[in-house]
Amino acid sequence: MSLQTLFQEQAKRLRTISLDKKRYLYDQINWTSKSIGILGQRGLGKTTMMLQYIKENYEGSDKALYISLDNPYFQSVSLYDFAMEFESYGGEILFIDEVHKYDDWSSHVKTIYDASALRVVFSGSSILQINKQKGDLSRRSLIYTLENLSFREYLSLSGAMEYQPISLEDLLENHGAIATNISAQIKPLKYFKEYLECGAYPFVLEDKDNFHQRLVQVINLILETDLPYINRIEMAQIGKLKKLLYLLAINVPFIPNITDLSSATQISRPKVYEYLNHLEQAKIINTLRSKEKGYNVLSKPEKLLMQNTNLSFALSSSVDIGSMREAFFVNQIKNALAAKNRFIDESIYSSKKGDFLVDDKYTFEIGGKNKGFEQIKDISNSYVASDDIEIGYKNKIPLWLFGFLY
Repeated sequence: MSLQTLFQEQAKRLRTISLDKKRYLYDQINWTSKSIGILGQRGLGKTTMMLQYIKENYEGSDKALYISLDNPYFQSVSLYDFAMEFESYGGEILFIDEVHKYDDWSSHVKTIYDASALRVVFSGSSILQINKQKGDLSRRSLIYTLENLSFREYLSLSGAMEYQPISLEDLLENHGAIATNISAQIKPLKYFKEYLECGAYPFVLEDKDNFHQRLVQVINLILETDLPYINRIEMAQIGKLKKLLYLLAINVPFIPNITDLSSATQISRPKVYEYLNHLEQAKIINTLRSKEKGYNVLSKPEKLLMQNTNLSFALSSSVDIGSMREAFFVNQIKNALAAKNRFIDESIYSSKKGDFLVDDKYTFEIGGKNKGFEQIKDISNSYVASDDIEIGYKNKIPLWLFGFLY
């Protein structure tokens, strides 16, 4: 396959790419860096972001090229040799998608970095594998993670309204004025219900009717392809892993009983801990521990939730409303604060008083519109995130508003 053919394929792709709407991460990436890695689940828009950058900065130029390593052609050629050939013809920046489909891809990326002046942007849908290679690339590559759509982004991409992200501090201090402003433009509770069911992935805009079916396919690809390949899980264990995930989906939120989960799935206790860790790395679940326990994969989580609410609706015909509220809150907080790149992630812990401790400073209780302050009345910096209200008062804040953090 010639460079000319690849440029022709790229030109066809660029004709379908719009620059009108971009994911939140687009403007956070330092695109001038020599090596950039973008992590994220399938279907979140990584490919679109790379093509948008090419269209915005290199359309009609032969200095930037997008390739996808799921193309069978690249299984028979050296990625490093291809990159050197591209550079010899004047190439300046190479976008490599689906890197996890190529054996020993990280060695090739490192060699390209060391032996050429090419800038490289690589991306892959297998978060698990890229995480395993992340340490080897840390000295050379800036690694970014693209999370699922926030509620704010869903409103933007669906054409409902445009609004800038709000910092957590600004939200806590000025939520009344902010919610009043937004509620004057749209009916947030109507859109919020849509978002909880099917708004966390951009492909909802392509086919809403089959959204949950497509999401199940994404989950199956992770369980049947990524996990066995990356973590050497035997295929015979995949059925048990699916059963574990289903049990979690229909029972969350709850304090996991590892012994019961082990018995119900015929998975050993150590393997249950291991599989929970894999599912969290794959962005399928969120596990919450107390500040005292910290992040220890061998300690029992205090609480377990689906990573986002769309997963609950895809996996279960009956979604617990309390689970849904907590999963949304945890998802938006973790995704928003992850960008701070702290040495120790203290974005959110499970809390004995109240539901969650956020940013090691704020205590939150999550509930419906009648939720009161009884459980957190004596705690400083405490708030109620309340569902089914448009505008809050004092320390009672609409739950939907936390979807505007990124």
